[in-house]
Amino acid sequence: MQQIGLANRGFIRLYEGRLRALGFAVAQIPVLAALKHSEGLPQAELVRIARVEQSSMAQLLGRMERDGMIERVADPADKRSRLITLSDAARERMPAARAIMLQGSAQALEGFSEEEEATLLALLLRVNANLERAGE
Repeated sequence: MQQIGLANRGFIRLYEGRLRALGFAVAQIPVLAALKHSEGLPQAELVRIARVEQSSMAQLLGRMERDGMIERVADPADKRSRLITLSDAARERMPAARAIMLQGSAQALEGFSEEEEATLLALLLRVNANLERAGE
């Protein structure tokens, strides 16, 4: 399904420049979203959520830490472990990033009825579930 890949690249092009103005990158979105709703997560959990290799996540987190978007804090349950948390600066910019993502989605779905949007979402969820099973 070449069209899914084309749509993905289109979204990346649409979001990348707009997010860059906030200091974010598209690749960081799964990490930012996961951390937004947590008090901190271990790196292994972020690897699972973002569905990337451990080494890729380590590089991404290194850049995010360098840029002041995340902090590594001691895990209260295990002082030898570190948890990844969002910095205050990143947390403050998250609403603007969300607005960019919503605006981009609205542009991509322009002219779709609510029913068509729901159908598209359901179909993409099935595709992702199939891909997840195939990758096991």
